[in-house]
Amino acid sequence: MEYKDLYTDEYHFNQFKEGNELAFKYFFKLYYNKIVGFSIQFIRDKDKANSIAQNAFINLWENRRKILKINGIQSFLYTSAKSECLNLLRHKKVVQKYTSQQLHLKEITINREILNSLKFDSLTLKELEELIDRSIQELPEQSRLVFIKKRFENKKNKEIAIEMGISEKAVEANMTRAIKRLKLGLSHYSFLLLV
Repeated sequence: MEYKDLYTDEYHFNQFKEGNELAFKYFFKLYYNKIVGFSIQFIRDKDKANSIAQNAFINLWENRRKILKINGIQSFLYTSAKSECLNLLRHKKVVQKYTSQQLHLKEITINREILNSLKFDSLTLKELEELIDRSIQELPEQSRLVFIKKRFENKKNKEIAIEMGISEKAVEANMTRAIKRLKLGLSHYSFLLLV
């Protein structure tokens, strides 16, 4: 075997499989920037993309004996990075949904505190709640479902459209219809409804 053949990818691959750190560095230099660029396409954050790429290489090192062919290195790195990107995006979505729900609950609490500070007696509030419930139940079915999903479940138009199998325009139209009917039916309580 000639000296120059020692530096082929195949040689580095065999050395890498045996735990040679120089061979690992060879593949690190070869693929690191590609994995970072790939990750940025998903998450749009360079620091996190660097972290994901580093984790992919740690996983690669820990699983090096499972990789059977040289092109398995690239496949492994991309698969590892993709999984972590998707997990990060899922986590972000859960956090955003939780934050949105917390804000909605806080808004409800503040509204109640305002009503209490205005010294409305509990009977007036109870009557209003019953009237609102009754008015919502009297809405046409599709408008009622859209209104409940939007106002009480705090869902976006796109989510509602997918759940109900209708277009986003239909969601908007049903929401507008529901609000108009509720305003009409609750016109005597308009000040309270603003609160």
